[in-house]
Amino acid sequence: MSEQTLLIVEDDPGLQSQLRWSFEQYKVLMADDRESAVAAVKRNQPAVVTLDLGLPPDPGGVSEGFAVLNDILSIAPATKVIVITGNDDQINPVKSIGLGAYDFYQKPIDPEILSFVVERAFRLCALEEENRQFQRMHVTNPLEGVIAASPEMHEVCRMVERLAPTDITVLLLGESGTGKEVLARSLHALSPRSKKPFVAVNAAAIPDSLLESELFGFEKGAYTGATQQTKGKFELADGGTFFLDEIGDIPLSLQPKLLRVLQERVVERVGGRQPIKVDVRLICATHQNLSKLISEGKFREDLYFRINEMIINIPPVRERTGDIAVLARAFLDKFAQQMRRADILGFSDEAFAAMEAYHWPGNVRELEHKVKRAVVMASGSLIDAKDMELAPGEFKRRLWSLREARDMAERQAICAALSEAGENVTKAAEILEITRPTLYALLSKFNLKI
Repeated sequence: MSEQTLLIVEDDPGLQSQLRWSFEQYKVLMADDRESAVAAVKRNQPAVVTLDLGLPPDPGGVSEGFAVLNDILSIAPATKVIVITGNDDQINPVKSIGLGAYDFYQKPIDPEILSFVVERAFRLCALEEENRQFQRMHVTNPLEGVIAASPEMHEVCRMVERLAPTDITVLLLGESGTGKEVLARSLHALSPRSKKPFVAVNAAAIPDSLLESELFGFEKGAYTGATQQTKGKFELADGGTFFLDEIGDIPLSLQPKLLRVLQERVVERVGGRQPIKVDVRLICATHQNLSKLISEGKFREDLYFRINEMIINIPPVRERTGDIAVLARAFLDKFAQQMRRADILGFSDEAFAAMEAYHWPGNVRELEHKVKRAVVMASGSLIDAKDMELAPGEFKRRLWSLREARDMAERQAICAALSEAGENVTKAAEILEITRPTLYALLSKFNLKI
């Protein structure tokens, strides 16, 4: 459907000329009867139609106009039809809305007011099309809790699916806010340990003096204030998964004890002498460069080799093709519902441009917070860059070459189709309306694996 094509169905030559002149900003098509109107809709799929109900062979009635309305909506249900009626007509405007018309306008025609109605119809049509595209891009989320349409994140999710059934220790590397804990939870949820506990500890959030007790527990009387025996997080995760976030912040003095847990699967409480066996699957994460920490003497090399049996690199949101728009729309839907802001329909082009140009140092977490704030602060139906606390003048959109844009669009469409088809190549080819050999060739071109 062309978003800038307007079809005017009108049999009066004088009104045709007036309306064509009034809507010169659009690609205007003309039709003066049912047959030509239907043909124009089939051939051009206009986003908006203005329809005079009085058409030949019943120019004094409305039967032919209603027939055209039914034809248009059966051919192109998303098209916005604005019905034009006589100035003393009270019944047919209501009937036309009941049949599916978007709006009505009563003669005499004021081009300025009608232009406002048409412009609003185009805007709504564009927003609905945007929603349909986003829904298609993530009809099925690649993993529970993961919102992504980019090939980069779909590859990460496929790695998670392959590693989840194993007991391999996984190291998640990525900037703050990229969703490391979400992926850790997915590794647990898809594993045979899913019915057992998932315990998460952020090493950077706990003072060094308390971290040992938090991880390994302590015996009664181990230190002042230790009035009872307390299990550590490793023991609480027995049989399940232990997620140690920001492992790069573990103090050097505590790393040998952590290494022993990994090697021997035993813990020793603070103040205790008895080794306690634990059966846990360890998942670690950090935003730091562990190799650099090793060279600086801040991280043990033998511990590093124990935790990196398999590494998953999580790309920052700025490097996920198309994900910023998908995530922003998902967060908007979530917060608009929570805050009862049904009046907010989407983002302005300015807001999308600013989001695409911004560096997003806080990644998905920062994007979520900005959208949440925007839902609260937005005064209109569209969230703009100011609502997102992004100044459009500060950023420049990166201009893609035609080849880059085409490749990016093809790759994104292929990943979305494969996701929707459950990675069934035949079904994905049908969605894309191409042959299976062509799809295989494109998979090879973009180095995509099934």
